[in-house]
Amino acid sequence: MTQKNHVLIPGAWHGAWVWQPVAHRLRAAGHRALPLTMPGVDGDPSGVTLADAVGHVVDTIVRLDLHDVTLIAHSWGGYPATGAAVRVPERIAEVVYVSAVVPRAGVSQADELVPEMGAFVRGAIESSGGTVPIDLGSVQTVLLPGEPEPVQRLVAELLVPHPGAYFLDTLDEATLRVPARYVLAEDDIALAKPGAEFAARLGVEPVLVPGGHEALLTHPDEVAAAILKTA
Repeated sequence: MTQKNHVLIPGAWHGAWVWQPVAHRLRAAGHRALPLTMPGVDGDPSGVTLADAVGHVVDTIVRLDLHDVTLIAHSWGGYPATGAAVRVPERIAEVVYVSAVVPRAGVSQADELVPEMGAFVRGAIESSGGTVPIDLGSVQTVLLPGEPEPVQRLVAELLVPHPGAYFLDTLDEATLRVPARYVLAEDDIALAKPGAEFAARLGVEPVLVPGGHEALLTHPDEVAAAILKTA
């Protein structure tokens, strides 16, 4: 079996920790797995841009001299994953979107939301000094509905405000020149648009896994198996 290089990119408010259960299973299958935390999520978010997030992914891949990389993105992480794949396609084997946004050039994450949610995000950025916070209620009703309250509270404590520019900035180019797959958690209610619509942008059918938006935490076996199946 050929060892594959997996670079895992989290969504909004999350750090590398959210990918650790899946990464552990990828390593157990004999592969390399490198979860990343985006700039501004592990420190000062002021002045951080989407270009910084894309650059962080690219710089990590180049610094470690990784080739044949499978980029794996969750949720908002589809933006830096796509940007990185466009920048260094010669190093990327494929991109796997896991309940993730498949971005379009010139269209921000806020633009992908329904108008009232887009307005809410922009208002949150303006009122909170440039970030988008998240509260326990959103975790309980959107990210982890139906999960035990201690789990919901633990995840809520781990989440941090997301740099506002990550929601407002756009990619100049978003056309992939590498293969792509889409893994969709079948009970996900947090995506800006139906997952099948994002998969259609790639011209693929989604691979379904059980769970909601945080399936990478609640169903890591199935998510890891889907990633390996599409790799």
